[in-house]
Amino acid sequence: MVDSGEVVSVNELIFMVAESPEGGYEARALGESIFTEADTFADLHEKVRDAVRCHYDPGREPKIIRLHFVREEVISA
Repeated sequence: MVDSGEVVSVNELIFMVAESPEGGYEARALGESIFTEADTFADLHEKVRDAVRCHYDPGREPKIIRLHFVREEVISA
């Protein structure tokens, strides 16, 4: 049981990443209200880290951030 005054830190956070229809990437955290977007893959890493730092109190950020890429493809039957 978690005491209502207790602050719990997260060890790992997973982002679902998809290509944006406008170009670039969109990333959403699972289980948290964190969303960001970036134009390039390299920029995505920094934008995700920045969004996580803004969401958590200092020292409570997750130790690991996983990016799970989702790609949609349409093929003919």
